[in-house]
Amino acid sequence: MQPTRSNTDTYSHTGIISKMGDRSLVVSLDENVHCESCRAKATCGITDATTKQIEITDPEGIFQMHEPVQVVLQKQLGLKAVFWAYVFPFILMLATLLIGSVFLEEWLAGLLSLGVLVPYYLTLYVLRDAFKKTFRIAVLKLSS
Repeated sequence: MQPTRSNTDTYSHTGIISKMGDRSLVVSLDENVHCESCRAKATCGITDATTKQIEITDPEGIFQMHEPVQVVLQKQLGLKAVFWAYVFPFILMLATLLIGSVFLEEWLAGLLSLGVLVPYYLTLYVLRDAFKKTFRIAVLKLSS
């Protein structure tokens, strides 16, 4: 099934609940998910897999295993995720390379620009709970 836009601010996919935890759900999106309307389709990897699973923390409502649901993501959150995962690290690496090349040898500036990504991604890992709260994905029951 193709993702649909319920309005101009959200994208939605249908799927089935495949796992349930204490405070989380894992939703397996339907096969043949095509994201032609998304600008980040090449980087998100959803078009590469036949089945994609998404973990939703603290879902609102009561759900059962193998229940059909609709997963809704706000468009602005997808763009924000692409920024933090790809755009900002590239800018950080490029700025470090340019500034480092002024003061250091070229090879050392290159290593420094790659090395600056380690603390950046470690910081993202430490702040993962804050990002989970920011990047909330809604789950809606499909009416039978």
